[in-house]
Amino acid sequence: MTAFPSGKGTLEPAASFRLTGRGAIAGLFAVSFLGLVVAAWTGWEPLADAAFVTGCGLAAYYTKRSGLRAVVVCPPLVFLAACACAQVMTAPTGFTAMAEILITLGTSALWLFTGTVLTIVIAWGRGFRVDVTGLKTRLKDLRWPRWGDP
Repeated sequence: MTAFPSGKGTLEPAASFRLTGRGAIAGLFAVSFLGLVVAAWTGWEPLADAAFVTGCGLAAYYTKRSGLRAVVVCPPLVFLAACACAQVMTAPTGFTAMAEILITLGTSALWLFTGTVLTIVIAWGRGFRVDVTGLKTRLKDLRWPRWGDP
């Protein structure tokens, strides 16, 4: 048995379906939103965090390679949007919703970081690489202003 099921040296899903970048982001939003709503109703906050991390891993694993860039950068923003929607839906007043959003973001910071790192690691294992050489070239061509230049 090989470390990579595809035998190509990259981590590829054995499933017959793949998600686009937008589909993976929508799926991550749905999983995060449902986890946050159930956590708000039951009072069991770790459920929302576990749902988010699981959604991050699944989104990175089942996304087509062309959509990985969008999936790698979106987890914190998706969690913020899901959190805002869930809290507005379950909180009795607007002020309570705002307070709950901030509290949830603060208590879930470690899990946001974990989900984002998990997404990057899985995408890296699937062959996603950032074009560092193009970035170096563009940065080298920039002319930094010097002291006293008009």
